[in-house]
Order: sequence, then structure tokens, then C-alpha cells
Amino acid sequence: MSMMGRGRRGSDSIKDDGPKAKFSQLWPYLMEHRPALWVAVILSILGAIVNLGQPLIVGQLIDAVQKKQDVTGWAVGLVVVLLGTAVTGGLMYYVLAKAGEGVVLSARNKLATRLLRMPIKEYDLRRTGDLVSRVGSDTTLLRAVLTQGFVDAAGGALIFVGSIVAMAVIDPLLLVITLAVIAIAIAAVAFTSRKIKEATTKAQTRVGDMAASVERALSAVRTIRAARAEGREGDYIIKNAEEAYVQGVKIAKLNAAVSPIAGIAFQGAFIAVLGVGGYRVASGETSIANLITFILLMFTMSRPLGQAFGAYSSIQSALGALARIQEVLDIETEETNEDQKHQGKRKGNNSTAIEFRKVNFGYDQAGVLSNVSFKIERGTRVAIVGPSGSGKSTSFSLIERFYEPTSGQILLDGQPVTSISRSDLRAQIGYVEQDAPVLAGSLRDNLLIGKPDATDKELKAVLNEVNLNDVLKRDKRGLNAEVGENGIMLSGGERQRLAIARALLAAPPILLLDESTASLDGINEQRMREALDAVAKNRTVIVIAHRLSTVVDSDQIIVMEKGKVIGTGTHKQLLKSTPLYKELAATQMLD
Repeated sequence: MSMMGRGRRGSDSIKDDGPKAKFSQLWPYLMEHRPALWVAVILSILGAIVNLGQPLIVGQLIDAVQKKQDVTGWAVGLVVVLLGTAVTGGLMYYVLAKAGEGVVLSARNKLATRLLRMPIKEYDLRRTGDLVSRVGSDTTLLRAVLTQGFVDAAGGALIFVGSIVAMAVIDPLLLVITLAVIAIAIAAVAFTSRKIKEATTKAQTRVGDMAASVERALSAVRTIRAARAEGREGDYIIKNAEEAYVQGVKIAKLNAAVSPIAGIAFQGAFIAVLGVGGYRVASGETSIANLITFILLMFTMSRPLGQAFGAYSSIQSALGALARIQEVLDIETEETNEDQKHQGKRKGNNSTAIEFRKVNFGYDQAGVLSNVSFKIERGTRVAIVGPSGSGKSTSFSLIERFYEPTSGQILLDGQPVTSISRSDLRAQIGYVEQDAPVLAGSLRDNLLIGKPDATDKELKAVLNEVNLNDVLKRDKRGLNAEVGENGIMLSGGERQRLAIARALLAAPPILLLDESTASLDGINEQRMREALDAVAKNRTVIVIAHRLSTVVDSDQIIVMEKGKVIGTGTHKQLLKSTPLYKELAATQMLD
């Protein structure tokens, strides 16, 4: 039975009113780079001290000129300060950029680890392209938190406070005018930035939808070409791209509003200070040197304040992306609920290899298995047959613990599978899926998944077992021959045999083969049966099959229909006892 929800076109990622990320969730990523952050803070403070010196030196330089004093010392000091500002600024940018890349790397590592360990049902409900987008696009936005002025807040705060103190000493009235205008700007920026966070979450969701639609189309490009559906699929991708564009433009508008707000505020403050200050100079209440120093301090203060505005907007954007990242990281892994106290290794002292006891199961609310019970003795060859949708493949998924039964119990060698760790359970079982997936890479890469330490001799031997010698010989690279994306360089039968070879290489005590001979021609089917007969001597083999000719000699055949077991026995016994099996056999001319 196909998994529910797979391939659906609606957005299955974060909804517009979905979970929101908090800064406290971002903090751990920053703390992983504490040494770099401390260096950046120190450089920021040094830069702040040097920056504060600029207007004060300029004021003294002007005062010296007015008094016709020697200005050489002040001029040299100004040059040193300018050079110091450039050096500390450059070093700090590099340190922060490196730390920002580290934050992105950390987030991607955590996401990649979690994506490979999520419960199988989560993959059924989500689209691959959207998950890939979270690893690539969303994590990139976290970099801006560091590179666009957040950590530099330490030095910025020092510059801001130092400027305020100096301005208060020079002219308290002008300071009040300046702060009043800045307060209005801060309120406006705070409101706008909150909107940026919401828009970023929506934009990244749309980007995820677009990535999912591209992945969907490319994975079935031959089918799409054959059906002449390029236009329709292209239109769907373009629609998602346009929705992402709309949200991106909205973010651009909001970001564009932040800079003018800050700019207008400082221009207004400058004009007010210039007007009032000019009047005070004219009336003799202050000097021209003090006014120029005050204005320079005001512009010195404007830089960290502008950085703070930018940092706040960047953090809001990052939090919007972090919400999508955190949604995945909050998903429990398969191992999360493993009860370590009761995990153990398979004892292997029970004559029954696999047993189902009154097992019920359904995807979401749809029932698939109903009160299923059967026993499979160790060392036997068993077939499970029945119409499509009868629950055969689902039974294999439950044995592998990809899903848990709604009720009932599954046992491995007499032990409930829930008392065995998934890792140990799967080490006992070789599983070949119905679609026989082949990974992009070489023949060697695909085989080593099952046994990483296998020698070339073992790899060639198992390929010979499944009649893949021709594939090995037709490319001079041998085991290093590429199989293409999804094994496209191989035929359907070759992909299936390669998947079986991968399972055989691991030599598990139990083999689960789901339609393992479905894509094989008569000659290769016979060769495969001979290989399976050979490996079945020392292990339990359970085969799901539609071709009864491949399983008539099984020790036991289990017949399923509509999620229930309706018959068990040998081929001859079932012909007499189970009408459905007799009908299947007659259809395939085996009665």
C-alpha cells in the first residue's frame, strides 16, 4: 500500500500560523562559537574606543587651528585613529563571517542528522524538496545574525553610550533634541521588523514548496516528457516561484522601509541640531568647535544605531527561517522512545523466527491490517501472496519497525520487537523493497551500504550470485562503474538484482524480499531463484510475490486479502482450502 500523503501538492511545511522561533533557540548556535565571538567583541570594543576618538580629535584640531597652535600632533593622531578603525573593522568582519559560516554548518549538520533519523511516517507527510530547502536555503539566513552587526553590538553600545555622555557634556539641549527624534525611529523600526519575521517565514515556506515541485518533476522527468506534460509541470513550478517572489518583494519593501526611517531620523536630527546649534553659536552660548564636535559625535553614534536596526531586522529574518529549521529538529527520532533498560540482542533460541499476534494497523485513520496472526519458523522459506492493497508490504514495514502496530504484538525469535533496539533488530534482517531503490554512485557504493567492510572479492561474488556479471563487465571501471541517478543506467531487473545483492552481502539471518523478481525475465528469474535457494539453506526467507510460480515450492504460503490472513499452508493445501488462492493460481495457470 502506498504511503498516504506522498506527492501531494499542497504546502505541507510550516503554515502561516505555524510555530514561531524564539531568540533563545538561536542562542545555542551562537554559543558554539564562543571563542570567535569573544574575539569579535574585543575587536568591537577596540574599534569603538578608536571611533570615539575621531570626533574628539577633530574638535581639538579645529580648536588648535582657531588658536593658531601647532596641529601636527592632532593630525597624526587622526591618521592613526582612521587606520586603527580600518584594521579593527576588517579583522572583526572576518571573525564574524567565519563564525557565521560555522553557525550555518552547525545547523546543517543537525538538520542532516535529524532528517535521516526521523520516523518513517514523517517522510510520508513531507515532501523531499521542502526538506532539502530547509537544509540549504533556510540555514543560510542564520549567517546574517553574525555578519550583519549583532555581535558588534558590544562595541556599538560603547560607542553609543560614549557618544551620549560626550554629547551631554558638550550640549544637553542638543542631546535631548537628538534623542527625541531617534526614539521615534526606533519605534518605527521595531514595528517594521516584526513584519519582516512573519514575511520571512512565509517566503521560506514558498521556497520550500518550489524546491519540492522541482524535485518532484525532475524525479519523474521521463514520465513527464512521455506524457508531454512539461508545460503543466513548468507552470506549477513557476507558480510556486512567483509566490516566493511575492513574499521576497514584501520582505524587500519592509527592509527598504527600515533604512529610510533611520536615514530620515538622522537627517531630521542633524537639521534640528544644526539649526538650534547654529543659533546657540551665534548667541555665544557655545563655540563652533563644540558644535562640530557634537555633530561628529552624532554621526559617530548613528553608525552603531543603524547597525542595531539592521541587526534587529536580520534577527527577525533569521528567526523566521529558524522556525522551519526548529520544526524538523523538534521531531523525535526513531531512537528517542527506545527504552534502553529493556533493549537486548536477539536470543536466537526460539524455533519461531517471526510471529504476528492479533496485529492491527492503519495509516492515519485508514485501517490496513486487521487481527493478523501467523508464525514463520526459523530456517523456512515463506511466501506472502494476495491482491494489491491486501497489506503484504505493510507487514514488512511493521517487522522492520518503520511503523508500530495499533494493537497486537510482533515477535522476533520469541521476543517482542519492541524489546529489541531498532539497530539490532535491523541487523538481523535483510530487506529488499518493492521499488528496489538504487542510490546515485557506483556499484561499489551501493553494495557497501549493506556491508561497509566487504572486500572486492565478496562484492564480485555476490554480483555473480544475482547474475549481474554482465553489468560488471560492460564498463571498464568494474565495481566503480556509475549507476546514475536512481540507478537510471541499469534496467529495472538489474536495479532489483543489485538491491537483492546488497541484502545478500550483509548475510542476515532473515531476508524480507518484496516482489523481488517482479522485474526479471524468465532466465534471470530462474537464476535468481537458484541464488535464493542457495542462501535460504541457512536463513529464514520471507517473500512477497504476485507470480505464484516463484513461490509454489515455499515451505509455507500466507494468503492475505483486505488486511486479513485468509489462509496458510503449502501450494497444494491452499488450492483445496482457500478459494482466493485457487483463483490466483488459475489465473496464472498453476492449478
